[in-house]
Amino acid sequence: MAGPASGHVAEAWARIRGRLREEVGEVEYRSWLRQMTLAAIEGEEAVILLPTRFLRDWVRSHYGDRLRSLWSGESLGVRRVDIRVAPDSRPVEAPDEAAPGSVTSVAGGLAEGGLAGAAPAPRATQATLALAEPASSPPRGAEQRSAESRSDWAAPLDPRFTFDSFVVGKPNEFAHACARRVAEKPASPGFNPLFLYGGVGLGKTHLMHSIAWAISFGGQRNVAYMSAEKFMYRFIAALRSQSTMEFKESLRSVDVLMIDDLQFLIGKDNTQEEFFHTFNALVDAGKQIVVSADKSPSDLSGLEDRLRTRLGCGMVADIHATTYELRISILQAKAQSAEVEVPAKVLEFLAHKITSNVRELEGALNRLIAHANLFGRPITLESAQEVLHDILRAHDRRVTIEEIQRKVAEHYNIRLTDMSSARRARNVARPRQVAMYLAKQLTSRSLPEIGRRFGNRDHTTVMHAVSRVAELMQADSTFAEDVELLRRMLEN
Repeated sequence: MAGPASGHVAEAWARIRGRLREEVGEVEYRSWLRQMTLAAIEGEEAVILLPTRFLRDWVRSHYGDRLRSLWSGESLGVRRVDIRVAPDSRPVEAPDEAAPGSVTSVAGGLAEGGLAGAAPAPRATQATLALAEPASSPPRGAEQRSAESRSDWAAPLDPRFTFDSFVVGKPNEFAHACARRVAEKPASPGFNPLFLYGGVGLGKTHLMHSIAWAISFGGQRNVAYMSAEKFMYRFIAALRSQSTMEFKESLRSVDVLMIDDLQFLIGKDNTQEEFFHTFNALVDAGKQIVVSADKSPSDLSGLEDRLRTRLGCGMVADIHATTYELRISILQAKAQSAEVEVPAKVLEFLAHKITSNVRELEGALNRLIAHANLFGRPITLESAQEVLHDILRAHDRRVTIEEIQRKVAEHYNIRLTDMSSARRARNVARPRQVAMYLAKQLTSRSLPEIGRRFGNRDHTTVMHAVSRVAELMQADSTFAEDVELLRRMLEN
């Protein structure tokens, strides 16, 4: 496009970016769209650049039609939008589209008849900062090839999983504090590696993504996040294609390596060995490692001893099972984020019924909200029971009082009959109280019904047992770990 018209094009581009920001919101805009750069207008086609193939594909599929519609509304004759990968790998801060200076900057990057070499490529906020390269470009150095390889297989980050959206409570406050510390000061002494562990759906992946977003937001560090399964498959592919050196270079050139669900590597000896050497190379170079698993390093039987030792030499943080109070807080935050009024009775009902998995808890609330929106009905306790009947039935089946009594009796080495006996000796009474507490937490049975299963005891006895165990868990961390261990064994 000729010089005099460039200013009009830049102004139109600034307006389009502003409209998109208003429509999708600040978080989503910064995650996916802020990195767009207008390179040229070629006839009836606008050419937009993005720094990686992943981002290009995402923007094409999710925002391509909207971009085309917005350009058509600018009366510049643009009918098509071509979204490409930027050929220039130098990360430069994108102009702030709301500022007048951004119009001049973008306009100066437009060139007639093709891509403008002067168009700045925005600094990436995606987990990997690598840029893809067109096939026609000449080969570059190992560092560039490594970056391109990472852009192909490092997993994308979920824009919903940030520190701001993570609800902190007693069960996860230590893990959250450790994650914050690593995000603020990667590779700090005592925090490298950071090992997060806990049961399914308790927030490990949320914290992993939050760390990656916080570290990579400024664009100063390369972050590679992937599952252990992805790590293994890529390692096998590198062996088959005889490209193991490129695989090693791509991983060892990152500033932060994050591996989710490390337990997947149990029994995969060759992959464990490669991860061990990668681990050592990165830590020795002062780079940060963050790993998550469902158990602590010492409990991951099947991992090599040397790897378990190295994983446990940094900071190990456990995410405990959620408490009732934390589940209520999570549901309130989710409802507030969705801008939906949910009666307190419904939130309390869900928090009591779905106790083991935050992901399932949020999914149940999403389902209620969607049902209410689709049919124009208010959310009530009755509608919750109707809409979520399958989830509630599954949770009712998951743990029985008899199973709880048997497991607790085995754990404390008492007889099963002691659960319903009149014996009041402490070595019997305390396990009985723990079993009542777990029955209240893990089943939907009422207090009177729980009391009947424990030798026809009154419901006030059950209430006392539940409150007493909760108090002891607050005061005695060893006792709390004991109860949490029992809970996990029952849930699994």
